[in-house]
Amino acid sequence: MPHRAKQRVLPPPLPEWFPRGTTLLRDPTLNKGTAFTEAEREALGLRGLLPPRVAGLEDQVERVLENIRRLDSNLSKYIALESLQDRNETLFYRVVTENPDEMMPLIYTPTVGLACQQFGHIYRRPRGMYVTAADRGRVAQVLRNWPYREAAIIVVTDGERILGLGDLGANGMGIPIGKLALYTACAGVHPRHCLPVLLDVGTNNTALHTDRLYLGLRQPRLAGAAYEEFVEEFIDATQQVFPGIVVQFEDFANHHAFTLLQKYRGRICCFNDDIQGTASVTVAGIFSALRVTGRPLGEQTFVCLGAGEAATGISDLLVEAMVDDGMAEKDARGRCWLVDSKGLVVAARTDLAAHKKPYAHEHAPAATFIDAVRMLKPTAIIGVSATPNTFTQQVVEEMARLNERPVVFALSNPTSRSECTAEQAYAWSGGRALFASGSPFDPVTVGGRHFVPRQGNNSYIFPGVGLGAIAGGLSQVTDRMFMAAARTLAAQVSDADLAQGSLYPPLARVRDVSAFIAAAVIEEALSAGLAGIEAPADMLAYVHGQMYSPEYASFA
Repeated sequence: MPHRAKQRVLPPPLPEWFPRGTTLLRDPTLNKGTAFTEAEREALGLRGLLPPRVAGLEDQVERVLENIRRLDSNLSKYIALESLQDRNETLFYRVVTENPDEMMPLIYTPTVGLACQQFGHIYRRPRGMYVTAADRGRVAQVLRNWPYREAAIIVVTDGERILGLGDLGANGMGIPIGKLALYTACAGVHPRHCLPVLLDVGTNNTALHTDRLYLGLRQPRLAGAAYEEFVEEFIDATQQVFPGIVVQFEDFANHHAFTLLQKYRGRICCFNDDIQGTASVTVAGIFSALRVTGRPLGEQTFVCLGAGEAATGISDLLVEAMVDDGMAEKDARGRCWLVDSKGLVVAARTDLAAHKKPYAHEHAPAATFIDAVRMLKPTAIIGVSATPNTFTQQVVEEMARLNERPVVFALSNPTSRSECTAEQAYAWSGGRALFASGSPFDPVTVGGRHFVPRQGNNSYIFPGVGLGAIAGGLSQVTDRMFMAAARTLAAQVSDADLAQGSLYPPLARVRDVSAFIAAAVIEEALSAGLAGIEAPADMLAYVHGQMYSPEYASFA
């Protein structure tokens, strides 16, 4: 049964059991710190527990920014922001929403990659839920320990393929925590609706087994039927404990990601951001780039470096877009190519996983990426390989020789895994590249021209899709919804953005963008009969009405 749209969480009443004194100050969902008014301090037993001056949100934000900016490493800033979230959620989200360009790279990519690697060493307070292999047979009982019954969306990982960093086991919890922080900051999903989950099924990273401060199970990963049965129990438990809750699969290895998405997408409201979200944001960037080149989508040739979840998802959505434009599906697939660690994916190869085969075309082999570029003459190269420095000077120069405006998307995260930097793409192409990246890069000046590259980051897509799923009471999330999200995102890119090399809108507008995407997702769901609400008279106004804003409630 589809869940109903969750209304905005209202300030709680003040019954006798309402927390007071230090208990209230230690509750991050209610704590206002120095912003408690004189009347609230008197009524709630706070007099004497706070400095005497009442200082509101503006003063508190200024204090936080001053302290964050004096720290000398991004990991230190991550820890400071995490600590702020643990003591005052409203203030945390106000800081992030008012300063997205500065704060989002600190709470998510690229800094979250290092935070995950160091997770057991920087751990302070619990956040989210750990469901372990030892909990088999009682997963629903474990989930009932979550204190917020109004949970509406889960981001879950098993930690096997964290960003481009590999198997980090329980350290991967930083990803669901960070993703859900972006749900709130970027799309106004209320913090109490967000549930981060780490499925700890062990780790095959033996270095973690010997790390004294590692906090996960020190055993090899569950595999085969045991793994599948555990995930099945978890999925059943989510719907039992939180009926209709949205489930976002995140950073699962290829051999599980495709299987899980196909198994559950028609059964519950779920999606895989690595496959579908990455595809949507990439296709949106392609739509923007084609406004510059002036050439239609059906005349493009795309080569993905990488042949996993992201590359397959991107190729599938590009094919769908070309079919929408009137091209036959077979011809559209022929415009999309993959290159993996063994070279060009072609029909003659006998070592191909099932997800690669739709893009294994009849063609001569190519052992290297530069060979593939020379043979296929692509208009766009898309890096999702998690292998740094693979868009070499030779590759970019060849793309610039083949194309007046070559499309170069280096999308791997974190920054250390990027296929090339923005400066390299612009310099090696003589300032002609249409560039996007997965992690942020600073503006670049080349040949007297100033470029402002923007991230082809999933944070433009998944928060709006999730908001739409919650607000629309969706029973399923479909690929057509991600296509609607891509077209909506591309429509938010202005001519002024394109003139400075930006293929995406500024992050400062991400909440507005998410609202437009949520509205488009709900419209698509209504047309497909997958929504749990009646069509509102004003869809955008309805969506805005479901969005949380970081404001303090009044308790007196």
